[in-house]
Amino acid sequence: MSENDNNIACPPEPLVEIWRGPLIESRHRGHVVAADRDGLVMAYLGAPETVTYLRSSAKPFQCIPLISLGAADRFGFNDKEIALACASHNGEPLHTETAAGMLRKIGLDESALKCGIHEPFSHEVVRSQREKHELPNVLQNNCSGKHAGMLALALHLGAPIETYDAIDHPVQQMIVNTIAQFSDVSVDDIIIGIDGCGAPVFGVSLLAMARMYARLVHPPKAFDEETREACRRIVSAMNTYPEMIGGGLTERLDTEIMRAAHGRVVSKVGAEGVYTAGILPCKEWPHGLGLAFKIEDGEDRRARPTVVIESLRQLGVLTGEAYDAVEQFSSFQIRNHRGDLVGEVRALFDLKK
Repeated sequence: MSENDNNIACPPEPLVEIWRGPLIESRHRGHVVAADRDGLVMAYLGAPETVTYLRSSAKPFQCIPLISLGAADRFGFNDKEIALACASHNGEPLHTETAAGMLRKIGLDESALKCGIHEPFSHEVVRSQREKHELPNVLQNNCSGKHAGMLALALHLGAPIETYDAIDHPVQQMIVNTIAQFSDVSVDDIIIGIDGCGAPVFGVSLLAMARMYARLVHPPKAFDEETREACRRIVSAMNTYPEMIGGGLTERLDTEIMRAAHGRVVSKVGAEGVYTAGILPCKEWPHGLGLAFKIEDGEDRRARPTVVIESLRQLGVLTGEAYDAVEQFSSFQIRNHRGDLVGEVRALFDLKK
């Protein structure tokens, strides 16, 4: 099945059910697709042609020009720093110190970052800051590594750093062309919005997202050597330092999946119920595989992890000890305010193969 073959609009499919006693109280619906680097659909539910924003799932691709154009090597970025450039991190000290180190290497400080400030994702860091009456800072923004990488690329290109986040800036033009290359969607057909961090965000179909991740883990031979090497470095960095992608103190889905899969998967969440993963070439998928889905109502905390684990299980990627390591994310108990067990959140779907 190709993208053009699946052009009949399909309603979102029920993916997750919330049970309270003997009744289903709520459902989360959405669209799921797994495809190879040519866009051949291997499994799906709903409408793979559904268009939505990549959100933070774009980060590995926003990092590719940083590496392929030589900026990462010029400034001496190591694999941990490359991983942070692809991250939606917790804002823990290991993340903020790495982001600060990236800025030092390019001769700037945190005042150059335009990603804004939000509370860290780490509950431990938030609790510590509140106890000390400290305010969050820009380095704790989950996108600070991505923005440090964009600044590095701007300097490498000799472009202004003050407007590195503008869509007409050379950095963003390099990035949107990378999105087009990996997705097979023309630049003119990519929908542009503004992400939570102020940088451009890209709207493409879920099938295009799955193709992008299949190409990230197994880039086509037609890609130039610099781009193929950038893919290799990004996949290696994310799997070598999964704690940089999410966190080490607070459990984070991306981090735990990559730890459990032992180098077989790159995992990347996006906001509003978006998720993407690249499955490296293996016995089950000798040419690699990309996975993408969208929870229609944007639910991030109980629906998305449940769908991730069940999808990867059905695709034969998480089995045995790997599945056991992340089974805690596959369903959630519901307890009332007294602590009584009263229900469960669980996946209930079968991918069409």
